[in-house]
Amino acid sequence: MHPRDSAGRTLMEFRRTLAAATLALTAACATTSQVKPEPVATAAPSEALVLAPHQPVTPEPPKKERDARELFAEAVAAFDAGDYARAEEGFRKVLEQAPQSLNSQFNLGIIAERQGRLADAQAAYEKVRSLAPGHVPTLLNLGRIYRVQEKYAEAIALYEAGLKVPGREHASSLLNNLTVAYRLAGKHEQAEATARRVLARNPDDAEAYKNLALVYYDQGKYRLAELVLANARKLDEKDPGIYNNLGMIYLKLEDRARALTQFQKAVSLNERFAPGYINIGAMALAWRDYAGAERSFAKAVELEPGSQDAWLYYAYALDGQKGRDAQKGLKAGEAFEKVLALRADQPDAVCGAGWAYAVERTGWDKAEGFLQRCKELGSTSAQDKQMIDAKLQGIAAMRKSGQPQPAPEEKTPNPAAVGGSGSMLDKVSDEAARQEGAPSGDATPAAPVQKAAQPGADTSTSEGGPAAEPPPEAPKTE
Repeated sequence: MHPRDSAGRTLMEFRRTLAAATLALTAACATTSQVKPEPVATAAPSEALVLAPHQPVTPEPPKKERDARELFAEAVAAFDAGDYARAEEGFRKVLEQAPQSLNSQFNLGIIAERQGRLADAQAAYEKVRSLAPGHVPTLLNLGRIYRVQEKYAEAIALYEAGLKVPGREHASSLLNNLTVAYRLAGKHEQAEATARRVLARNPDDAEAYKNLALVYYDQGKYRLAELVLANARKLDEKDPGIYNNLGMIYLKLEDRARALTQFQKAVSLNERFAPGYINIGAMALAWRDYAGAERSFAKAVELEPGSQDAWLYYAYALDGQKGRDAQKGLKAGEAFEKVLALRADQPDAVCGAGWAYAVERTGWDKAEGFLQRCKELGSTSAQDKQMIDAKLQGIAAMRKSGQPQPAPEEKTPNPAAVGGSGSMLDKVSDEAARQEGAPSGDATPAAPVQKAAQPGADTSTSEGGPAAEPPPEAPKTE
C-alpha cells in the first residue's frame, strides 16, 4: 500500500473515531418520564365475572370465547418465555377469533418494539388508538415511537390530544411526556412550564423534577440542574435515570471520575438500563478502550435493538479493533448494516461499512459497494473521495495480483481525544429521551384485570410486557 494512502486512511479513520466518540459521549444522557408498557396479563380476551365461593357457578362461555381465552393465555406464556414469534402468532389468532381484543393488538406493538420493528409497532398502536382514542398506555407508547423517529410535532399533538380527554387533564404521565417532547423540539419555555404544572399539583413527582433538570441542562445551567436532580433523588433514590443524568452533568463540569461513578451506579440499580451502558461505552470509546466500549455497546444493542445510535457506536468500537483482528472489522461492517436497516443511507454507516469490510478479502465485495456509495454522498469531502478512490484501486490491484489485504495499522490510545466541556460535549444527543420506555426484556405478569380503572386516574403502568386484556368496548388504563 502506498504510504500516502496509508497515512490518509489513518487520518480519516481517526476523524471518524473521534466523531463517533463525540456523539456517543453525549448519547443517552436524558431519561424521561417512563413510558412503561402494560405488563403481561393472565386475563382472557373477554373478562368473566369474579364470583364469591358461595355463589352459584355461571354457565361456561361459548367454545369460541373459551378458545380465545386459551390462545391468549398461551400467547402470554410464550411472551414470558421470550418466544416472541410464538407469542405474536398467538395474539394474531386471538384477533381472528375476537377482533375486539384491543390489547392483543396492543401486545403486537410491544412485541414489535422488542424486536426493533418500529414501523410495525407504530401501526399496531395507531390501530388501537383509532378504536380507543383515550387509551393512555397506547398514547404513551405511540408517542415514544414518534420521538424515536424525531417526529416531535406528532408526539406533542398526540399528548395534547390525550390531555383533552375528559378526566385526563392532569394525567402526570401524559404531562411528563409532553414535557419531554417540548424539550426535544427545542421549546424550552413550554417544557419548563409543563414540568412546573405537574409539580404544582404533585410536588413529589420525581419524573417532573428529572425533566425540569434536563431543561436546565440544555440551557447550560448545570449547577441548577444538579440541584433539581438532588430533589428527584430524595424522592426516588432507586431511579437509574437520575444518576445517569448526574453523570452527564459531571461530564460537562469536567469531573469524569465522578461521572463514570454515576453511570456505573445507574446500571447497578437496573441492569437493563441501556442509557447507562451507552455512556460507559462512550467514555471507553473516547479513551480508545475499544474492547471495553464493545462490551458496553453490545449490552446496549441487546437491550435496545431498535436504537440506531447504539448500533453505530457498537460498530465503531468493533472497527477500532480490526487492526488486531480482521474479524472485528467484518463484525463492524455487519453492525453498520444494522444501522442502515434502521435508517437507510445513514452517512456514517454507509462510509463506516465500506472501510470496515475493506479489512479482509471476504469483505471486499461489500466494501466496494459501500465505498462507492460513500463517495457519492454529498457530505463526503473531496479529500475523503480521494482516499476512497485510492482504496478502491488498491482492492482492484490486489484482486488482480492475488495478494492478501495488508493488516490495518493499529491505533494507539489517545487521551487527547477525551473532551470535557470541549468538543466531546458540545451538544446533547437526545437518543435516550426518544427511546425511553422501550419494552424491557424481563416482563412480570400482572394479576388478572377485574374492572376498569376510574376515569381520570393516572395511567403510568408498571414496567413489563404486553397489556392486560380490556373489555371489548374500551381498553383499561391501569
